Amino acid sequence: MKEYDYLVVGAGLYGATVAHFLRKAGKRVLVLEKEDHSAGICHQEREEGIFVHTHGAHIFHTSDEEVWSLVTSLTPFRPYVNQPKANYHGRLYSMPFNMNTFHQLWPEVVTEEDAHRKLEEECAPYKGIDDGTVEGWCLSHIGPTLYETLVKHYTEKQWGRPCSELDSSIIRRLPLRFRYDDNYFNDICQGLPEKGYDALADSLLEGVKVLYGVDFLEKKEKWMGLAEKTIYSGPIDALFGYSGGTLSWRTLKFEKETLDQEDFQGMAVMNYTDETVPWTRIVEHKHFLGDVSPRTIVTREYSDEWTPGREALYPLKDERNLSLAARYKELALQEGILPGGRLGTYQYLDMDDVIRLAIDDARKILS
Repeated sequence: MKEYDYLVVGAGLYGATVAHFLRKAGKRVLVLEKEDHSAGICHQEREEGIFVHTHGAHIFHTSDEEVWSLVTSLTPFRPYVNQPKANYHGRLYSMPFNMNTFHQLWPEVVTEEDAHRKLEEECAPYKGIDDGTVEGWCLSHIGPTLYETLVKHYTEKQWGRPCSELDSSIIRRLPLRFRYDDNYFNDICQGLPEKGYDALADSLLEGVKVLYGVDFLEKKEKWMGLAEKTIYSGPIDALFGYSGGTLSWRTLKFEKETLDQEDFQGMAVMNYTDETVPWTRIVEHKHFLGDVSPRTIVTREYSDEWTPGREALYPLKDERNLSLAARYKELALQEGILPGGRLGTYQYLDMDDVIRLAIDDARKILS
């Protein structure tokens, strides 16, 4: 009999959740984590008395009652409503698209009927041109003014490609509301862990043996030899040394600055949607939990091309990449390795989706 029933690679939310349920079922679990901390890209560090989101802002939101019950049973959450603003050439607009946005763009638009009428007028010249791209969808569904002001330049900065070449799924997930409601998410539950996401991940991992600072891929056969089965949440192409080709991602470059003032922008997140500003957004971390400090910390985010060794954040889901990812997943399964999480499955997943996937995978393993 091997020393462990399961080897879990990665102590992010996926790996921590899978390990949590396997341990509760009485299984012997070993978790390997390349970094010196848990929580993956949700990791936070406290500086100047402020919880800093080191890999970009992470706001937990879900309509999955089981997921919400799990996370709130492990660590206290504080209510938080995400209400970012969009800065276009110095003018601020509400996000996502709602009656506040419409009125800010067109002061004569006050009622839902006014908004529908205005959008029909805007879209009329572009009916029938929806070709499945961001540009085609926007022009035919929200019109040129909203597209130019709030979508086009931000999206092209984020993805490094023209909107005429990007799949419309990127933008269709953004809510369009005909009420005065700046809440970015439609989910029933929304909040932030008071002690940070590391506390959440560590609570999931309580009672599990975790080795930090260990790169599984450097001695893959050795580590797999310790357990009956392996669950892998790292980059699926790296698992095979990129032998079939490298999957394409976008990443972010972060420019953090500590300022000798109490406040910088008066809110946690401000998006910059015009072409003249190189960053996509500025995050002022103290506004998430209302941290009290005489100083403030802001992070400018710049979207960038991904190369191996950098943090893979947003998958470029075209035909070539999806096909390659599917081949890698099949290879992993053939080797008895279950790929999971956003990196292992080559998906853009919100945090609740990651936890849901982990719960479902754990149940399948144990069934």
